[in-house]
Amino acid sequence: MENKTFKSKAIKLRRAGLSYNEIRKRIGAPKSTLSSWLKNIPLKPEHKKRLYTKQIEILSRGPQSQKERRKREIEKIISKAQREISLPLTHDTYKLFGAALYWAEGSKTKHFAITNSDPYLILFMVKWFGEALNIGPGQLKAWLNVYSQQNEGDLKKFWSDLTGIPIKNFGKSYTKPTSKGYKKNTLYYGTIRVRVARGTDIRHRVFGWVSGVLQNLNPHVESTQRKWVSLTKTERPPVNLTPRSSVGRAAPS
Repeated sequence: MENKTFKSKAIKLRRAGLSYNEIRKRIGAPKSTLSSWLKNIPLKPEHKKRLYTKQIEILSRGPQSQKERRKREIEKIISKAQREISLPLTHDTYKLFGAALYWAEGSKTKHFAITNSDPYLILFMVKWFGEALNIGPGQLKAWLNVYSQQNEGDLKKFWSDLTGIPIKNFGKSYTKPTSKGYKKNTLYYGTIRVRVARGTDIRHRVFGWVSGVLQNLNPHVESTQRKWVSLTKTERPPVNLTPRSSVGRAAPS
């Protein structure tokens, strides 16, 4: 098709109310060429209205469309990664996966306990206590952090149903004070702390597993720490003893 024919068809389409993009898709001419050919071709009011409405729809749909596209991309990444994992895990893999989770989320200096709001993490750890350490749900104690608007009894039943920890093993829950702000993440099930009674030695054992995995890193970490020992000499900041309720208020005259 010659340029004159392209131009003639483009003008005809423009007079019919099509946008540059719509015309480009039909005849294949670049936008810069269409702009040169069509800049003096007037649009009827009804055509202007259609193109304006279409542009508004595209602009309003754009962010949502990108969000949905990214969501599908993430789902594909996760799905592919899931297929890279073969179940059941080997005993050592399972043992060390639980140890790593405890290293990240568990108590470091007192008791043998883990606190979280994620049902998957808590259920995994309760099962891990049983399979890796021979500590069943009946040997576990639990405490909840809840909001004042939540039903403590129902939350205890939820976590007991999930983990198998008997209701009688739940201690007194901590009710968080009402706040005027809103949390970005809603903790529908509250937060649970699961503790093994007399588990201090077990905690040391688990950290021994972690230490065993990390032992090849010891020389590098220790030499770096010696090099930067001056960082450990920094004075600690003074403790703020100002009551929280008085923060931001003028001192009495």
